[in-house]
Formats: sequence, C-alpha cells, structure tokens
Amino acid sequence: MSVAEAIPVVSKPVRKTALNAVHRQMGAKMVEFNGWDMPVEYPASIGCGIAAEHIAVRTGVGIFDVSHMGDIRLAGREALAAVQHISMNDASRLAIGQAQYSALLYPQGTFVDDVIVHRLGEDEYLLVINAGTREKDFNWVRDNTRQFDCKVEHLSDDFTQIAIQGPKGVDVLQQLTDADLSAVKFYWVTRGTVCGLKDVLIGRTGYTAEDGFEIYIPSDEETSARVWYEILAAGKKFGAVPCGLGARNTLRLEGKLPLYGHEISDTINVWEAGLDRFCKMDKPDFIGRAALETAKAGGLKKTLVGLEMVDRGIARDGYKVLDEGGREIGYVTSGSPAPFLKKNIALAYVPPAQAAVGTTVKVEIRGRGVKAQVVPTPFYKRPKKP
Repeated sequence: MSVAEAIPVVSKPVRKTALNAVHRQMGAKMVEFNGWDMPVEYPASIGCGIAAEHIAVRTGVGIFDVSHMGDIRLAGREALAAVQHISMNDASRLAIGQAQYSALLYPQGTFVDDVIVHRLGEDEYLLVINAGTREKDFNWVRDNTRQFDCKVEHLSDDFTQIAIQGPKGVDVLQQLTDADLSAVKFYWVTRGTVCGLKDVLIGRTGYTAEDGFEIYIPSDEETSARVWYEILAAGKKFGAVPCGLGARNTLRLEGKLPLYGHEISDTINVWEAGLDRFCKMDKPDFIGRAALETAKAGGLKKTLVGLEMVDRGIARDGYKVLDEGGREIGYVTSGSPAPFLKKNIALAYVPPAQAAVGTTVKVEIRGRGVKAQVVPTPFYKRPKKP
C-alpha cells in the first residue's frame, strides 16, 4: 500500500439550506454548488426552466433561495475603521440604512471576495459574502480586524435569505409587509414585519441586474417554508416563479455582475476586473492599496470585456479567446445564451490592445475558432422608470 492510499479521503458533507426540502418537493433539479445542495432550475411543468425563470425576472418577478450566502456582522466603537481597513470602497459615505458594493482585497490587490456592505446602525455593519468563500472570508475578516475595538460575528447560519427579484418584486413584497417599500431606494435597507415576522431586515438589493428585494428571516425549516410559499402565493397574479442558480447566473451575466472564481479571484486585481468605480483610492489606507497603486502605474496586462458571438456557437467558461490569426490571447470567464437578449454572450479577459468595442476575435469551441465581437457592457440595463 502506498502512502497516498493509506491516507483516508475526508469529504465534507454537502450543506443544505432550510428550504432544501421545499425545492425537492417542487421538483427542482438539484446540483452541488460550492458545497451546497442547491436548485439549478425548476420543472417546465410549473412554468419554469432556466429561460422561463430568467424571463420572469426581467418582466415580472422571480423568487430565489440565496440562504447559502454568508453574513458577517461588525459592531463596536471602531467598526467603521475596521470596515475601512479591510474593504476597498468608502464605507464612511454610508448613511444608516444604506448599502454599497465593495471588495475585500489581499495585500497584492487581488480579491479575497466581493461583498455588499450594509450600515445597519451607528457602529454596526453587515457584510454579505459569497457562499463558496464563507469560512475563508470570515477568518480573513476576523484576522485582519483584531486591532480594532469591534466584535466580528459569523451570522451566516442565522438567516434564510430569500430574494424577490424583478420589476414586480415591490408589488409582491408590499402585500406581505408593513414597511413602506416605495420609500426604500436601490441599495438601501429597512426593517419591518414580513409574513407576520417582526423586525425583518429588508434590502433593495440583488444579483440579477434587476430591481428587487432580499429579506432575512429566521433559518428554521418550518418558518422558511411558510414564508417561501406565502411569497409565491402573493406573486401568483404577477406571474411569480421559483428560480434556481441557472437563471441567477444568466441574469447576472447579462448585467456584467462578477462571480468569484470567474471574473474575480486571488489572481485578478481591481483594475483588470474593471471595478475601478468602487475602489476609492482617496480614502484612508486599506489592504491592497499600495499594490493597486503599483499595478496602475505599470499598466494593464489584461482587461475584462464583453463578447457577443457572431457565428453560431456558445462560449463557455474557460474557453480560449484567439485573435483573428488564431493566436491565443485570452480566456472566457463566463458565457452562455442570454435568454432575454436572445444572443450568445460571454465575458472574457483579453489584452488591452484587443479590448476596443468592435474588435473581432475568435472563441475556440471544440477545436474550431468561432467568430465573436467585443461589445459594450453591461449587456443589459434595466429600463428607467418613467
């Protein structure tokens, strides 16, 4: 027996949200995603499937279980200083009840994770983090804030998080809460009674490039199931459908919203990812700032662009991007059909010289170069309200 054979392989159990049984009862196709057993799509028999779920969110409303996401609370006298130290956006600009997109960076200016920072109180902040990086993120936040007078808590398992996304999301949720949702701006939060549950955190946020809300309720199975079904019932007249990870991915791709491990990672820096507008270099020093200054002075080696397939073919994650002469110049980070736009689209890293809108490139699909074009991003912008 070899040494390798003598070492037992310990596999982590797949985790389940409090709504897992509900998804299975509804006939969802389940997949393992970052260690979680999650629905990728619901059956066509109830009007679902990835394309149908996607269109429902763009035109009406879709309901998502996003309880696999993580939550980190920082509270105390120096909570703001701690958040400022570990994140790239300027949290000092947040009013109580406001949220912002930001990121946690390594000293080299690359991504620990992207996060949503919520200011819940005078000295209280909530970071919403990605499912696949929950433990890593919490440990990183805790280890890098020890010098500050604030408490860091891992609240990820305390909540069932449900997203009500789409232009009719406000109409659906307003039926179930005493909070005045019309007074809640995009990227702001409030609290109210939802489905009879008091003091529920309600955020006008999401990951679909659409208007919508995310609610945080107790994570027990009975309560979670009751609220899930009450939301679907309230949304029936608006065409509400349950939605899985498949639609969540195509929706965020149309909106050019980054996914950790694809558009952002520990090898990609802020400038390359095109997230400059969220990185406030004029605020007090933060982890990664010095490296970002050096990287900016040195110039970009690659940059993230949007591609639209010209010839028939779907660019998938990891496919090579070629120049017109067939030389490899980059790679696809995310790609799929775009159900609402009715096009095949992708995000890809290419050299700046090939990044101009209108540039023709090729994507290698099954050994063949398929023509694509660099196009403006985001691919989709939600219509402005009249």
